Amino acid sequence: MKIPGVPPAELADLTRAEDRISFLYLERSVIHRDSNAITATDDRGVVHIPAAAVGVLLLGPGTSITHQAIALLADHGATAIWVGERGVRYYAHGRSLAASSRLLLAQAAAVSHRDRRLAVARTMYAMRFPGESTANLTMQQLRGKEGARVRRTYREHSQRSGVAWSHRDYDQADFAAGDPINQALSAAHACLYGIVHAVIVALGAAPGLGFVHTGHERAFVYDIADLYKAEITIPVAFDVVASGSTDIGADTRRAVRDRVHDGAILARCVRDIRMLLLQPQPGGEIEDEDSLRLWDDSGIEFTAGRNYADIGEVDF
Repeated sequence: MKIPGVPPAELADLTRAEDRISFLYLERSVIHRDSNAITATDDRGVVHIPAAAVGVLLLGPGTSITHQAIALLADHGATAIWVGERGVRYYAHGRSLAASSRLLLAQAAAVSHRDRRLAVARTMYAMRFPGESTANLTMQQLRGKEGARVRRTYREHSQRSGVAWSHRDYDQADFAAGDPINQALSAAHACLYGIVHAVIVALGAAPGLGFVHTGHERAFVYDIADLYKAEITIPVAFDVVASGSTDIGADTRRAVRDRVHDGAILARCVRDIRMLLLQPQPGGEIEDEDSLRLWDDSGIEFTAGRNYADIGEVDF
């Protein structure tokens, strides 16, 4: 019996994560599906967006989305995130663009082994300090060094932009309670988290298995996003506030969109995740081969899809 509905796209036909639009923000519109495109309808008309070209769809206030549109996003490995004045709440994501669990297994193995986890965490910190040796620093020393770097970054952009800076102060439950620069930082970071989360999911890794951060469903998202904040979201936030913006949230999203497009953040994020999880052999293509196998306690993996009782390979 044929399953009704449009069949899902084959993995080999999907656009690679690094080749997609980083994120698309929509608000006060109805999102539906027309063939293989997402449609956004408001009082100005209808816009068609190829589903395979989107990394993450940010659904802002006043949006409604149909079942068909969500199904299309899921089939194409895109992520849908509902956002609002109170920040990002993650509800759903599409299927992975990778048929193999290679990255996920490497991530789980590394995060579960103290020395390997430490090696990944050290590499993450070392990426913030190119040309400096961090090999002999403890995690406590690395956290202190990173804290000083972030504090210095805030101070430098405050001086550059003329925007007063005191400290990071925000309420996740009340976006409007923060001052303009803290609002801009929250909005910018929320966009970055959405982009990174979409890439992690698309590659088949686990958002919750972090190396520096731990205990949260998005720990690995925060790990990776922290690599780019000083370069992307912090300067964007100060620039938006310095421009005299009267709509901090919208202007910040647009500024982040322009910045990450110019910096090819998707390709960079994919490359960094692979390097961190597949040490010492980074790189390689997304595996599109169906590599489903059966685990055995001997350490040998067997071909799946076979009845081993029928071929006499088990003895009851």
